[in-house]
Amino acid sequence: MPTPDFSLYSHYQKQFARQADKELLCGENGESLSYSYIDRESARLANYLSDIGILPGARVTVQVRKSPEALCLYLACLRGGFVFLPLNPAFQKDELEYFLRDAGPALVVCDPDREAVVHELAGTTQVVTLDANGQGSLVTQSRGAADDFPAVHCDRDDLAALLYSSGTTGVPKGIMLTHGNLVSNTEALVKAWEFTEHDRLLHALPIFHVHGLFVGIGCVILSGASMRWLPAYDAAKVVGFLPECTVMMGVPTYYTRLLASDVFSRKQCANMRVFISGSAPLLEETFASFEARTGHRILERYGMTETNMNTSNPLNGARKPGTVGPPLPGVEARITNDDGDILPVNEIGKLQVRGPNVFIGYWNMPDKTAEDFTEDGFFNTGDQGRIDEDGYVSIVGRSKDMVITGGLNVYPKEVENVIDEMSDVRESAVIGVPHPDFGEAVVAVVVPRQGKTVGEEAVVRATKDRLANYKIPKRVVFVDELPRNSMGKVQKNTLRETCQNLFT
Repeated sequence: MPTPDFSLYSHYQKQFARQADKELLCGENGESLSYSYIDRESARLANYLSDIGILPGARVTVQVRKSPEALCLYLACLRGGFVFLPLNPAFQKDELEYFLRDAGPALVVCDPDREAVVHELAGTTQVVTLDANGQGSLVTQSRGAADDFPAVHCDRDDLAALLYSSGTTGVPKGIMLTHGNLVSNTEALVKAWEFTEHDRLLHALPIFHVHGLFVGIGCVILSGASMRWLPAYDAAKVVGFLPECTVMMGVPTYYTRLLASDVFSRKQCANMRVFISGSAPLLEETFASFEARTGHRILERYGMTETNMNTSNPLNGARKPGTVGPPLPGVEARITNDDGDILPVNEIGKLQVRGPNVFIGYWNMPDKTAEDFTEDGFFNTGDQGRIDEDGYVSIVGRSKDMVITGGLNVYPKEVENVIDEMSDVRESAVIGVPHPDFGEAVVAVVVPRQGKTVGEEAVVRATKDRLANYKIPKRVVFVDELPRNSMGKVQKNTLRETCQNLFT
């Protein structure tokens, strides 16, 4: 009896056949590419990779800018059984050296501008190029390859992708995601968010990350939908393209920038079915302001590189601001204390998840893999959270961001929520800073609203009115912007480094 085929591309193949003549993506300048075109080009690349000796299971490291050809390369890896390893184009030489050494790829695809550096680091590993316009030696050398390639049969645990953690604490870890992980999660999201062939996604996210790569592209292709394909986020262009779209996915920053646009209104959203937010916490203020401006309640969900998506506020039902919704079908979530005991409703503790979406382990790190999984198969997310009486999950902070001051735990999100409610504050980030007496002191880094001035005393007074004394910031630092990574997450490690000598 044949084993089931878990190849993600095999699952996509049905739509490539059914929607052959339909537009799959349209670029910002109007260039239209059909399902059949993308199918042929990905087959050509899969054949080329196979012809130069790349075998199923081999890693293909890709550090390129977003383009339709980059999408075809990803799909080529899926159908050829090659392990796709995307890297942020912003990574510099030292970072790249670590990833290449750790992953041991059979091929590196890079921007032509980086070719000399990559050759220096890659040694005997093959290197080809691809630029933002879809040109480079990868395309040139693959032109003669056949445009048909049967997808390689994949088992549930065959690797589809290897993504590295941000490395904000310790050494970056290679996260092994399987075809089974991606198939199960994509199917769950298409069903939960009711994607159909009539949808059109506004795709402005990068494609070296779970959000834009697996969630955005996956939901589109598996449902036979289409997308407006933008190389990067530009609020003015997004406002212009929204009327033709039905779905938008973005990080919270995307939505705050839309709200800052004078021309963004209900009119542009008349055709929109749902706005989805993730990759960083969505402020309740943003949620409320967006609803007031557009009539749409942003759907917030929660995922990680290690797990893809775990939870989602419902498409049809209550979307609770400040929560990331209940677990998706097939996913289990629970809150435990440090001893592993399951905590009751609304108690804050360690968030653990289990399901077919959860990765199988860290690349070459069996000890770390064992450390992050419980004996009964739950993954320790590293997030602090709580689950309410309706099963909705709230994320209150990362474990590594938790402040322990005088032996007492302070969850940054709780303090940030109070500060963010101040009328003259745009946003804030709370961190722990070394303190000679308390071990760590609570420090608030605050961004005032444009044209407004906020004093340290006012921030302290606001928190004193709402929080226990040990949670009150001992210092308040004012900045124009919070440092963020490419996915919009506040880089608290950078803030901690900046403020580490405040009490010395």
